[in-house]
Amino acid sequence: MLRFLLTLTMLIALGLSPDLQAQTPGELAVTATTGSAGGNYAPRNILAIWIEDADGNFVKTLMAYAQNRRTHLNTWQASTAAAGSEFDVTDAITGATRNSHANRSAMWDATDFNGNVVPDGEYKLWFELTDKNGTGNFGSVGFSKTNEAQLINPFDLPSFTAINIQWQPDNSVGLDDFGRNKDFFGLDQNNHIVNVSYPGYFEIAVYDLSGHLLLASNQNKLNLSHLSKGIYIIVITAEGSISAKKIVIP
Repeated sequence: MLRFLLTLTMLIALGLSPDLQAQTPGELAVTATTGSAGGNYAPRNILAIWIEDADGNFVKTLMAYAQNRRTHLNTWQASTAAAGSEFDVTDAITGATRNSHANRSAMWDATDFNGNVVPDGEYKLWFELTDKNGTGNFGSVGFSKTNEAQLINPFDLPSFTAINIQWQPDNSVGLDDFGRNKDFFGLDQNNHIVNVSYPGYFEIAVYDLSGHLLLASNQNKLNLSHLSKGIYIIVITAEGSISAKKIVIP
């Protein structure tokens, strides 16, 4: 029977104290399920997800499903315009009007729209959706960008439910050369197969964003095709080292 050295909860607990002057690299993963804003075009909708700093300054757009009607995403428009880059979608997931509601997933690489890693501190993740020719629903969730991992399951926002937010810094305990070496770890995106070619004994676990253990194995191939669409965390232990990686199942 497999005995894992560290669970995801333990990995998070081992983070170092934050350095307020640091610019910790890392990734933020967010998922949310969209819902109607009560407009006459429902269920068709446009939406945006973006990040602002503690002072309300635009940092980066993560998702923008809006083209011709994007001017009705007034809050997002105002934020990007104030930064001098109206409707900026640098590195964002983009597309046209959505025809229905679904679970949406996006990632942030800790950089602003100019490509610079932003300082550690407090940030807000903003959500906006409309299904009419006018302002719809919007709201925000705060999170801390530090060298400590963070999982957030906030209350629902108007038109956004089942929100999951995870910040994972690159310098957390266990993100070592084993975890970063692509020769040891791979993902077959089309077939949802995780491949591990580590030459020694290892253990692998798959968690959801709430920290629940979904799968555990010490085999070189792990089939994730039965999992629902979304973002998951893979934790690998080998010879006392721990690696945490995020994957997206589209």
